[in-house]
Formats: sequence, structure tokens, C-alpha cells
Amino acid sequence: MSSCTDLVPVQQEAYRGRIPIAHMRHVYKLDEVEKRLGKLPPREHESLRATYERMLEMGPERFQVKPSGLPAMDHLYDELPNFHEVLDDLRRQLALCADSRDALEITPMLLLGPPGVGKTHFAREVAQLLGTGMGFISMSSMTAGWVLSGASSQWKGARPGKVFETLVDGQYANPVMVVDEIDKSGGEHAYDPLGSLYSLLEHDTAGHFTDEFAEVSIDASQVIWVATANDLRGIPDPILNRMNVFDINMPDEEAARKIASKLYRSIRADHDWGQRFEPELSDALLGEMSHYAPREMRRALMTAFGNAKLDGRYQLEVRDLPEQGGKRQPIGFMQ
Repeated sequence: MSSCTDLVPVQQEAYRGRIPIAHMRHVYKLDEVEKRLGKLPPREHESLRATYERMLEMGPERFQVKPSGLPAMDHLYDELPNFHEVLDDLRRQLALCADSRDALEITPMLLLGPPGVGKTHFAREVAQLLGTGMGFISMSSMTAGWVLSGASSQWKGARPGKVFETLVDGQYANPVMVVDEIDKSGGEHAYDPLGSLYSLLEHDTAGHFTDEFAEVSIDASQVIWVATANDLRGIPDPILNRMNVFDINMPDEEAARKIASKLYRSIRADHDWGQRFEPELSDALLGEMSHYAPREMRRALMTAFGNAKLDGRYQLEVRDLPEQGGKRQPIGFMQ
């Protein structure tokens, strides 16, 4: 069995000129799983039994991935102009472990900004940049803390939490874990939905995280945490104190035009029918698109493509865009 210091190549495509490499890291102990399995009464707790058997079958080793050097990030600066501060911080942290045997260590980050600004998209781009997997937890629909940390197997319908599932069922020891809309966690006052995050966001305590369903210690110390929020007021101070907080504003008009232009070219290139359309958007349509939030742009462009085709044209016009009820407020309303 490999030790956690063995270096192996990750079996995936090279990206942006860098090939990800990884240590193998144990995320749980087999003997602890075997001990728990052996104590289960016969013909009881079938879901828990299946979980233990799956852990034994998959084994405890996962890829602890990091870039082989400082990865190229120019494309992200170009595609995400309103995330430059976050990208600068990420680049500094990547530089510290580049060309060394040190593990990738990223301080948990909170992206604070209005809906549709691209926060979740950014998290997906980070996962792709680093070559790891990604887990996603939506807090807006969450009513109990078990979604993060699991529920006791004594409860009917209990199951492991998202952290456990991402580490045990995935390939990576250091996935990007997105906690979406953390400010909307809500939940009953008797049970803090964010309670498990207090230990998960601390490197030392995260190394011995215990899911309430499986009751087996999991090493979650390498997880890369990205949280998103619209409002700081719904987030407890102990959580904020464990994270780097970044204010993400809507892109200004020039940046929004660049995003729309790049998205148009991407959609056009990804579809056979796209080749029939003009290679660039008109200045008038770019100006109109600059008033949309980044999240709304793709939907608006797809609608415009369809409307233009129905009208027998292969050049988009402003009138092809959907009704403006979903359009965001003009640039400049945010301070």
C-alpha cells in the first residue's frame, strides 16, 4: 500500500500547460471501518452496513492534487474581470507550494456579492484550475445541519453528510467544497446548521472530522472551502473569522462587454449551428448585453440565437434579446 508521500501522476488531461500531480493520502482508517462493521447487529442498519462495505471496497487512499507548478491564470483574469482580487490571493497561495513537496494549502474564502455575479461559476473554475473534484452544498434549502455532517443512523432515512460523501465517494483528498448561499442557512435554533463548519474550517480539527451517520473519523483537512453569500449579516462571526472575505461587484460596462463577447464566441464555437452566425456581436448588442448580470448572459444569448434563426437571420440584433424584466439595474448602483 502506498504511503501518503508517494508521488503519482493524476490520470487526466494536461491543462493550460500544466500537468497535475498528487500525493496519495489516507482519508480514513480501514481498521476503524472494519471495527464499526463488525459491531453491527445482523440484519440491522443495512444502509450503514452498505456504507462501511463501500468504504472497505474503495479503500482509504485519495489523490491529494496540486499543480506541478504555478498554473497559467491569464484566461481567468480575462474571463472573470470582477474576481481579480480573489485571483491575486489564490495565485499567491499557489506560488508558495509550486515546485515543492508541500501540500496545496488554500485559506477558506467567502465570496460576497449580489446574485448572478458569477460566484458559483468562479468556484467551478477554481476546481478545474487545480485539477480536483468539487462538492456542492446549497444552504438556501437546508433545514438541518445533517446535510453537512450527516445524521445519526438511529434516525429513519438518515444518511451521510456532503463532506463525507465527497471524500469517500470521490477521487480526491482535497476537493473544492462549495457552500452556496451560506447566509441563508436558517434552520432551527435548537440545531445550528453551520455548527460542523467551526471545526471543518480549522486545519487541525478538520483532520479528525466525524460524520454523525458513519461515526468514522475522516481527514477533511485538505478540503478547499469556497463559500458564497449575498449578505454578511446572516453569517456568524466565528465563521467569518476563519475565512478570507472578498467583495465581488458586478463587472463595469467595459468588463461586461468583454464577458458577453467571449461568451458569444464560446457558444458559437460549441455548436454546429453556431458557425452560421457572424463571428462577433455588434457594438449595439454588446452595449445592451453589458446591462445583464453574468449569470443571465447565456440565457439571453441563447434566446437571441433562436429568435434570429426564426427570423431567417444569422446576425443577432438587440430585438432578439428576451424581455428586459430580468435585466439587472444599470452599472454604477453599487458602491
